Amino acid sequence: MGDLRLGPLLRYADGSSATVWVETGRPCAAEVRCADGAGGSTRTFQVCGHHYALIEVTGLTPGTATPYEVLLDGTRVWPLPDSPFPPSVIRAPDGADGEVRVAFGSCRWAAPAAGEQDPVGPDALDTLATRIAADPDGERPDVLLLLGDQVYADEVSDATRRWLAGRRDLAEPPGAEVADYEEYTHLYYESWLDPQVRWLLSTVPSCMIFDDHDVVDDWNTSAAWLADMRATGWWRERLLSGLMSYWVHQHLGNLAPAELAADPVYAAVRDAADGTDALRAFAAEADVRPHSVRWSYRRDFGRVRLLMVDSRAARVLDEERRSMLDPGEAAWLRAQTLEDRGSYDHLLIGTSLPWLLPHLIHDVEGWNAALCRGERGGRWARLGEKVRRAADLEHWAAFPSSFEALADLIAEAGTGPEAPATVCVLSGDVHHAYVAEPSWPGGAPDAHVVQLTCSPVHNSVPLSIRLGFRFGWSAPARALGRVFARHGRLARPSVRWRRDGGPWFGNQLMTLTLRGRTARLRLEKAGAADGGGRPSLRTVTEAKLS
Repeated sequence: MGDLRLGPLLRYADGSSATVWVETGRPCAAEVRCADGAGGSTRTFQVCGHHYALIEVTGLTPGTATPYEVLLDGTRVWPLPDSPFPPSVIRAPDGADGEVRVAFGSCRWAAPAAGEQDPVGPDALDTLATRIAADPDGERPDVLLLLGDQVYADEVSDATRRWLAGRRDLAEPPGAEVADYEEYTHLYYESWLDPQVRWLLSTVPSCMIFDDHDVVDDWNTSAAWLADMRATGWWRERLLSGLMSYWVHQHLGNLAPAELAADPVYAAVRDAADGTDALRAFAAEADVRPHSVRWSYRRDFGRVRLLMVDSRAARVLDEERRSMLDPGEAAWLRAQTLEDRGSYDHLLIGTSLPWLLPHLIHDVEGWNAALCRGERGGRWARLGEKVRRAADLEHWAAFPSSFEALADLIAEAGTGPEAPATVCVLSGDVHHAYVAEPSWPGGAPDAHVVQLTCSPVHNSVPLSIRLGFRFGWSAPARALGRVFARHGRLARPSVRWRRDGGPWFGNQLMTLTLRGRTARLRLEKAGAADGGGRPSLRTVTEAKLS
């Protein structure tokens, strides 16, 4: 493997430029050379003894796909010797046919090593990689959206547990969970050195956003939860390390080259002989003043606009002002949604947590928020906080004003002569997949609006989840939900919604194919081995959305 420790990951890509992320074993010059003469190089930067580079590739020709190689100090380190995979390529879209394929999902435990039994079944990303490798010129996503829980800091594998035990006493908090930056890097090695996933991420551009398990389960559930975490002796290091490692491994690659060039934190880390202190100061500021940092971002793919929304770190947790997004973040989302509406045909809002849930769960989360706010008095508020944590009641429905604000924004964006053909809210988190369609009693938007939820990519789906979510969509569950809503003195939501498909369970991916003002959805599940002895993706459902 030489000095290439992790990567390459193809992150940003447009018609003329791209970024490629790598981790190296030492300080060096990292270079990407493309077969058509395009390329780029940069020096590595250092964080906590690790060396990274995000290489900007320029000179790409729109409408082409060019193989590339990675060199460190002039020595080729990618493709790997004797690689069984086709060459990694950078595809530069030209927008001529206007077609964009967007694959998405969330919640991925690292797959076990080759030859070991997989207790949760085939990995959907592994099977996608296998399919693309078998037909490199066939259909593939133009971008892969990973909507949270890319690593699990609080649910480690047996192998990682043994590795942690070799570093420290697991009887001391946080026990068999990651504690610092070095342990986070181990999670990324375990996940991204999977041969299939490594190759997939080297040849399909990716966009990512965190969810709770990237830091800890139920991250930022409530002000009381956060106070309890800050009272522990291990939380601060965990949070700072989680934000630092996310910035390095995931966030940087989400940004376009122009955004990177204007980013003062990126400049400070790169300019320092050791960027650890600069990045740690940034993470500490993000902890104390979450509104000072924006993890959300926008990407445009021809006439498709993607707004990836931070629905974890940007929360306002005060019970009287409880909001999924702080005022600055909400203003950013509104501005990015409404800016030059006629320039896009499809609006994708990526948020790790579903906006529309089964009706019973929606009402229970709203009821719980009302109790915690004191609607039924102090004793009910204390009970509500216990229930909130035990049952993970912290989706958009648990932030009622934010739920309504998103509904209003979607209706505004989807109405009028400049309305897009579709507005799709893309989410994961809940370990199953479904399609839900809202309606507005006062008149529907002109755009077709849908909630598309897809998870897990590779994780367990307990029987309790299967039964709970099947029941949650039923008519008796809806009636039960109204009982909770009345007890919490909740107003009816401004939108109604119905389930159009699902629930589907298993390791799975959704793909949107967007062309002109048409949109098609396909859900695929990673299934048992085919005739060639390899697991494969099986189409579960297909639907036209516009």
